[in-house]
Amino acid sequence: MSPTVSQDMSLFQLVGSASLPVQLVMLLLVIASLMSWWYIFRKLFVIREAERQCDEFENVFWKGTDLNALFQSAAASRHTAGSMERIFEAGFREFMKHRRQPGMDTGTAMDSTRRAMRATYQREMDRLESHLSFLATVGSVSPYVGLFGTVWGIMNSFRGLSNVAQATIAHVAPGIAEALIATAMGLFAAIPAVIAYNRYASSMDRLATRFESFMEEMSNVLQRQAGG
Repeated sequence: MSPTVSQDMSLFQLVGSASLPVQLVMLLLVIASLMSWWYIFRKLFVIREAERQCDEFENVFWKGTDLNALFQSAAASRHTAGSMERIFEAGFREFMKHRRQPGMDTGTAMDSTRRAMRATYQREMDRLESHLSFLATVGSVSPYVGLFGTVWGIMNSFRGLSNVAQATIAHVAPGIAEALIATAMGLFAAIPAVIAYNRYASSMDRLATRFESFMEEMSNVLQRQAGG
């Protein structure tokens, strides 16, 4: 291949010579890819931190630490506490509020405690799962956006053949090549997003299971404290 042809078929030359709709598609895919990578790294650190905080709190909780002292510590560090610690704080706060009431009914107190923990659990899961839907959207939509750019580019390429008396591969190759770049960019944006989403969704499921198990165990501990 001659230097002239190589220059004409270079990536930047093909992108620069693409039609405006195809260039807009490429720009959209680049922005989606950059945003998805930002969320990929951000969620990686968030999930690792959540798992670390869960491990630390479970170690303290099951060492037999006094629950009142643990509650005071959780309340004092509310803004930096982990998800499991917040669930514990919400449940124990509700339990103590009912326990201070004269003639406390154990069943009512435990139902209220479970609801408080469940509400905090839902808030924490919503916080941890934030932006995962964006990764799912990028992973599912990007290939079709890239395909749209490809179809548009190929249509323009074949429309240009109507003005050529004798069509050769040299006439259609640049147009088809620039169109296929859109598909490649769509896959480049989609594949990491899909992989990250699947991995993080699995991590969220494991965290949710740990939270739910802790809430059941916490309910049993408080049930015993209530004498019932």
